[in-house]
Amino acid sequence: MTNHVLTLNAGSSSLKFALHPCGPSREGPRFSGIVDGLGSRARLRVQAAAGTTLADRELAGVGGAPATHDDALRATLRLLREHAPDARVAAVGHRIVHGGVEFDQPVAIDDGVLARLTDLEPLAPLHQPHNLAGVRAARHAFPDVPQVACFDTAFHRAQPERNQRFALPRALHEEGVRRYGFHGLSYESICAQLAARGLLAGRVIAAHLGHGASICAIRDGRSVATTMSFSPLDGLPMGTRCGRVDAAVVLYLLQQRGMEPEPIARLLYRESGLLGLSGITGEMRELAVSPEPAAREAVAYYVEHACRELAGMSAALDGVDRIVFTGGVGQNAAAIRGRIAERLGWMGLVLDAAANDRSAELVSAAGSAVSIHVLATDEEAVIARHAARFAGQGA
Repeated sequence: MTNHVLTLNAGSSSLKFALHPCGPSREGPRFSGIVDGLGSRARLRVQAAAGTTLADRELAGVGGAPATHDDALRATLRLLREHAPDARVAAVGHRIVHGGVEFDQPVAIDDGVLARLTDLEPLAPLHQPHNLAGVRAARHAFPDVPQVACFDTAFHRAQPERNQRFALPRALHEEGVRRYGFHGLSYESICAQLAARGLLAGRVIAAHLGHGASICAIRDGRSVATTMSFSPLDGLPMGTRCGRVDAAVVLYLLQQRGMEPEPIARLLYRESGLLGLSGITGEMRELAVSPEPAAREAVAYYVEHACRELAGMSAALDGVDRIVFTGGVGQNAAAIRGRIAERLGWMGLVLDAAANDRSAELVSAAGSAVSIHVLATDEEAVIARHAARFAGQGA
């Protein structure tokens, strides 16, 4: 039996997983996959390291009920026994969106840690409850194996204090009302890839553009500023989240419209963003090809605010040496990258149109003052690297 790390990234309706060998191997996971559509029509998709499809089928729960996170984990364990019978799970690594003020490093999860992470659920309601559902399911499946929490907020704890504050009374800051920042595991992945290429030094802006979206200013591998703040709701417009909005809008909804907190939360988290702007969908790939005027307006709004935030991150760094696009939109939507680069030509960005069309790793032209890169983030590899340090320590 050989030691491996199982990584779990539990979302509201999905579970991503991967099985990584412990040790210095750079071949990547032995297999990886996702169960999406949990709670409705779930589907399991799994690939081996060589790209071979190991599974692509619907997944049902007990008695034909919609599959849950527990069902998804059970399916993962069956795959593990079938396709990696020699693998001993020595640690399970979990993506945890919010670590609050207390957790700035990966940590082994015990009952006390789990209770403190549960207290943070109101700060990331779309993510934290489901992250912790994955933890509970894995603790049940592997009761004697270390469960390791890896935090999206931890990367940003290195920021200057002024960039972690709101202009609110100091007492509120001390109570935890502060800018936390998110997508930290993605930005760690980008930094690791840049370091491997000898490109990490200097001023980097990483744009994680996907269904959730943020931009981060990074100097020599350390976070300086980022667009998300107290929650994953702030900053850029996203698939269904509003992004930055005047706080008085929330007061208006409470005081003048008489709305209760729960419907307001649903509005801001699930009914806004690209979905709210277009009235059609929150998926950029669908909006980008839609002939509807509202779809074009939503895409234009997204590009406008991405440009504003990129320029703001450049100010935080006193300039920029390279920009990295990642995430589902950043990596795959060549037209969106092209529109952003064109708008930011005044910053010295010059795009190689042919390289951008094929989503090459380097998409800037030879004369560009800023190099522009496209990299696939690998949060699971970051989680596996952190969790491997706990392997063999016992529960």
